[in-house]
Amino acid sequence: MTPLIAYKTRLTPDHAAVPGLTNRREAGAPAQAAADALDSQAFAQMAHWSSGISPISLALAWTDWVLHLAHSPGSQARLWRRAVEQGLGWAQDATRSAWAGAQPAESAEPAAGLQDDPRFASPLWQQWPWRGLATANKAWESWWQDASGLRGMQAHSREQMRFYGRQVLDLWSPGNWLWTNPQALDAAWRSGGQTLVKGWGYALQDLQAPSAQPPAPADAGADLVPGQGVAVTPGQVVMRNNLVELIQYRPTTAQVHAEPLLIIPSCIMKYYILDLSPHNSMVRWLVDQGHTVYIVSWRNPDEDDALLTMDDYVQEGVLAALAHVHQASQAPVHLMGYCLGGTFAAIAAAALGGGDAHLLPGADETALAPLASLSLLAAETDFSDPGEMGILIDEAQVRLLEDMMAAKGFLTGRQMAASFQFLHARELVWSSRTRRWLLGEEEVPNDLMCWNTDVTRLPAVMHSQYLRTCFLNNDLAEGRFLFAGRPIALCDIRCPVFAVGTLKDHVAPWKSVYKIHRLVSAEVTFVLTSGGHNAGIVSEPGHPGRHYQQLRTGTDMPWRTPEEWQAQAPHHDGSWWPAWSAWLVEQGPGAPVAARAPARAASLGEAPGSYVKVRYGD
Repeated sequence: MTPLIAYKTRLTPDHAAVPGLTNRREAGAPAQAAADALDSQAFAQMAHWSSGISPISLALAWTDWVLHLAHSPGSQARLWRRAVEQGLGWAQDATRSAWAGAQPAESAEPAAGLQDDPRFASPLWQQWPWRGLATANKAWESWWQDASGLRGMQAHSREQMRFYGRQVLDLWSPGNWLWTNPQALDAAWRSGGQTLVKGWGYALQDLQAPSAQPPAPADAGADLVPGQGVAVTPGQVVMRNNLVELIQYRPTTAQVHAEPLLIIPSCIMKYYILDLSPHNSMVRWLVDQGHTVYIVSWRNPDEDDALLTMDDYVQEGVLAALAHVHQASQAPVHLMGYCLGGTFAAIAAAALGGGDAHLLPGADETALAPLASLSLLAAETDFSDPGEMGILIDEAQVRLLEDMMAAKGFLTGRQMAASFQFLHARELVWSSRTRRWLLGEEEVPNDLMCWNTDVTRLPAVMHSQYLRTCFLNNDLAEGRFLFAGRPIALCDIRCPVFAVGTLKDHVAPWKSVYKIHRLVSAEVTFVLTSGGHNAGIVSEPGHPGRHYQQLRTGTDMPWRTPEEWQAQAPHHDGSWWPAWSAWLVEQGPGAPVAARAPARAASLGEAPGSYVKVRYGD
């Protein structure tokens, strides 16, 4: 039986027995098995025409809102009154704008809220009639934010209604359409229509892209492909298994710190987010600071990997790499995980801290403790407040995804990327298309943009387990997560922890990342840095405008709420990288040793390795 067929036979609507997917097709229940198979096919077709969004989940949220609104006469009156007040205010502003239409845009009194919105920041939006269109969109947005949060609604329904309403309003924003966008009309007039010709060409390219091979990074920038322009820090693949390649980077200093650093990136995207161009490569910078740096490069899965589990990712990815680094250095290891890689790293650290040393190949009771420290960058371990990601994750949505994955055995890179784009459609879709289609402006490619197009797949079982055990059930934080057949607890992590949250993170909100303080039995140094999920982490020294806060919390100190921590933590200008490097050195008291050059192996090859170059057309 192939992994994909085995996956399909295990996929059922009921996964309560064990984390992940289980088989309810017991002997003597062929009717149930046939019904489950038919249901799965129906849901897969539903996912196809609904672009992976569960209409059942949306209908439940809509019903929750409608029923509460229907039984709330006071709220109906209040919302009606606010709509009338906002309508009258809009009419007065539009009338004043029309009377002042002959004046230059710069002399008009700015409309409240428009200048703070990047879509309407141009002075042209302050002129009639464009001003009225923009203020109407902003007024509807404000009204809906109030109307969608009725008393008594389920919190998840409230967030869904606010989110989907905002998506509709963003779709019909006047900035998205040629005849209601003064910037596009002005650019077309000044260029003699050339911007529209260019924009039409870009639109045709973008509309054809989903049915074609995804653009390779080289298409966005010929010099920005792994091994050329990005992921160029010299190194050697020193270990390979069916799931990962382990890369060790060549030292640039005569001596190095005794304790090596092992980096576990997220498997959702390629590892070289941490080894972009030489000027902003975290890996290169760490090597130059005298650290022996290893990084895991995940293999891009195919349908034969449908049955890979979270256990496999932790065991074959984190623990196998940790064992190699630990044995090669004969020293405790600094373990760092980024995003989902941080969740995997925390699971591994909890398992080792709980006395499962046998999980580390080659370990024995007389060996040194394998971990010197644990660093978690924008990584969630408590998923009770996942931010905007939680809007798209509930039982109905997860089941739809599972049935959709059953067709192939994995979630495609395009589907994963589309989810992130949908969450931030205003910035990643509409604003981008406005610049390209209406203004004829081509975005200048950079290393981060090219990395972002280099998408990866996620195996079906692992992805299902991740969504169910972490997002739906929060098993990891609650001590119910099963690894290698037994529950693990994050309180078994006793090595020092360095955790980083970013102010504008919509994937792992910093207040969610902050919850690591109450989960581990260790001193926690927490950093809150400017930027978002990617730009806040790729924050090299010298980058203008960067700043961060940092504060250490001992195991004997009282609990601080995130707001209290933010009020008390000292502010620092610049990158947080030097502070982290100094912290790593502090946690590793071993004397410097001679630089460790990676062992050459012709069969394994040099960095960036082969796994990072695997791309698919879906």
